[in-house]
Amino acid sequence: MTVEEIPAAVRPRYALTAHEQVTILSATPERLLAEVRYSAGGREPPLHLHPQQDERFEVLSGALRVTLDGRLLTVAAGESVAIPRGAAHRMAPVGPEGATARWSTTPALRTEQWWSELAALRERCGGDPPLPALARLLREFDGEFRLALPRFVALPPVRLLAALPAGRGA
Repeated sequence: MTVEEIPAAVRPRYALTAHEQVTILSATPERLLAEVRYSAGGREPPLHLHPQQDERFEVLSGALRVTLDGRLLTVAAGESVAIPRGAAHRMAPVGPEGATARWSTTPALRTEQWWSELAALRERCGGDPPLPALARLLREFDGEFRLALPRFVALPPVRLLAALPAGRGA
């Protein structure tokens, strides 16, 4: 049974942050398709990139403020933005209503596992996880998600933090 055949009420859902939730619509090795809901009031994620994956966001409602390779874009309902592999980016909703988008990642690689691990960590910690626990995930999922810093700058602190005790729940 594919994820597309699962009734909507039982599709996998992951709370990536307190203001960003994803629901998997379909998952194949070639493509992960999700619906993402950004509620108002959340902070933007760190500037990051996906070294081996392309992303596409089609905004279904609201609007997204997107930083993409140093440019600031506003993507409104009915519009889309393509994010090529290796492009530094981040996004957040514009306005008090938040935003909903259809999010495609190709190839899928381990993105769903990254989301699952991040959501489980947030749940165990009762919110934002401690930096050492996040660093361990960043190290483990380096092929799917990287901070948009030169590798010689980003890797040493990630490795150092990952070696520290994470604390309760993590």
